[in-house]
Amino acid sequence: MSAARRSLLTTTAAASVLGALWFVPSANATADRHDARLQDGRPSIRSETRLAETGSVDTTPYAIGGLLCLGAGAGFLTYSARRAQLS
Repeated sequence: MSAARRSLLTTTAAASVLGALWFVPSANATADRHDARLQDGRPSIRSETRLAETGSVDTTPYAIGGLLCLGAGAGFLTYSARRAQLS
């Protein structure tokens, strides 16, 4: 594999990781400013500070997706190691 193609693949992989991290939610414990407005002279219920809930999300799809990605990565690693031995 040429050096130019290898750097292009590295750049693509790095961009993919950064793109995936863009969608990771942040864990802010404070209310947004637009939620803290007063309604009818009283603070709205949504203006209270709420912490992130724990344990209420089904993580099964995330675990399955992670295992699939791990399996794909292991498969690519095995494939490249075997291909390097044949060369």
